[in-house]
Amino acid sequence: MSAAALPIAMGRFDPLISAGPALVWTVVLTFVFLECAFIIGLFLPGDSMLITAGVVMASHADGEAQVWALSLGTMVAAIAGNQVGYVFGQRTGHHLVARKNGRYINTRNLARVTELLRRHGFLAVLVARWIPWVRTLCPMVAGAAHMDHRKYTVASTIGAIIWAPVLLLIGYYAGGFLERVPWLMPAVIGTLVVGLVIGTVIGVRHYRQEMSRPAEDFDLDAAPAGVDAD
Repeated sequence: MSAAALPIAMGRFDPLISAGPALVWTVVLTFVFLECAFIIGLFLPGDSMLITAGVVMASHADGEAQVWALSLGTMVAAIAGNQVGYVFGQRTGHHLVARKNGRYINTRNLARVTELLRRHGFLAVLVARWIPWVRTLCPMVAGAAHMDHRKYTVASTIGAIIWAPVLLLIGYYAGGFLERVPWLMPAVIGTLVVGLVIGTVIGVRHYRQEMSRPAEDFDLDAAPAGVDAD
């Protein structure tokens, strides 16, 4: 079988390609919002999902316009999720609920995020955008610590504006390179999508296991020094 005929034989991963950008938009915006707003986001494959979305967009005729539009949509979803996470932490107060012997939602990680915010404030929120588990815990801890809302919003917004297009464009331009090798694109897309599905299923399972552990109180006031709220 020739290389030119192979994409046709493989159907160019038709179930995904024919679904169009709408499916990609739905998955990306949902995952990004959840990752930034709620604890379950700790267990979702956020960064790899954005890169995969960029690769998929490269296979569409209007992919360039779509990937830039999706970048904007992802920024909005991330900013909105950050605000929800902040408000949730603010309403919870200085006492956050950790999980005893939890893998991520434990007092050690909450203390590490608290210390990061305390020492670096604005910069810490920017850096948190690039560290998956910190990205989810940071809004909640910042809200619980009553970090200045305006400063938090500016930092988290700048972080989202940089983060979303960088990862999507990495995927998009990588996908453009893959398009030059006809048989490679469907194989890569298929592998990435299967990996995301498996990663999500495993993540949800780990989330359920984590939340089934005994609750453990974490008091920000008892953590080393106070978070800079200026």
